[in-house]
Amino acid sequence: MTLTADDLKATFDAFNRHDIAGVMTHFAEDCVFTTVAGPEVFGTRIEGREAIARAFVGVWTAMPDAQWAGHSHFVQGDRAVSEWTFIGTDAAGNRTEAQGVDLFTIRDGKLVMKQAFRKQRPVVAAK
Repeated sequence: MTLTADDLKATFDAFNRHDIAGVMTHFAEDCVFTTVAGPEVFGTRIEGREAIARAFVGVWTAMPDAQWAGHSHFVQGDRAVSEWTFIGTDAAGNRTEAQGVDLFTIRDGKLVMKQAFRKQRPVVAAK
């Protein structure tokens, strides 16, 4: 089984629908996700399909309008890249809008590592 750029497009379309089943379709059981922020040099490491799904749902809960706009993807062998602009508003009305990328590692047609990187910008204060 080979993971394609179209598979990644479908994954990000599912992110934008807040469809966790659709998002997790191509994630391996033993996948690892390193977030854009956290106390470590790599952000925060989340391990395992279930824990990663909970983290994604947590983003949608904290920012109900969360979107990964203008996403594009390419796959080369066992590596892939997705580019996007994250847009979301928290409960206080603070808005985040910043470009980012995900670097993926693929094994047997499944995502085993998702490393997220996003431009650091101040949030836009609530009005």
